[in-house]
Amino acid sequence: MTGVQTCALPIWPLRVAILTVSDAGSRGEREDTSGEAIARWAGNRDYHVAARSLVPDETGEIVRTLVQWADSGDIDLILTTGGTGLTSRDVTPEATGAVLDRHAPGIAEALRMTAYPRLPAAALARGPAGVGGRTRSGKLPGSPGGVGDGLAVLAGFVDHAGDLLRDLKRGHP
Repeated sequence: MTGVQTCALPIWPLRVAILTVSDAGSRGEREDTSGEAIARWAGNRDYHVAARSLVPDETGEIVRTLVQWADSGDIDLILTTGGTGLTSRDVTPEATGAVLDRHAPGIAEALRMTAYPRLPAAALARGPAGVGGRTRSGKLPGSPGGVGDGLAVLAGFVDHAGDLLRDLKRGHP
């Protein structure tokens, strides 16, 4: 025995929570197209959207939602869209940082640098990623295009990361 646990079948479906952070969206002034894009991506991958919420750019509301989801035991992956820029209302990174136990800076770096060659302003995006308990959390930009770019990056490793957090190590992909 090598000490590596294996599982014949992955535990499916991955349970995803989607948090859209938008002042205008929370007031009903803007459609949540970014959250919809994440929900479609999750559905296309046979994941289960276990929770979804839209909150204003308010640190307390963001933290409350993230903590509730991370502590519930019912969520494997939290994807947050919006609030990752440089304006004074972009507080999602700080709110997320208060919830993470362990940071995974390579995820945020990959998200920014994948978009950077086409959109240099992507370097301005702020978005910590990491783990709170056994729940992964990642930040995506607020635009549907930025969400699409980010989801393409996450698709390459999100299942493997889930297996690692569930202690279903399959070796390296």
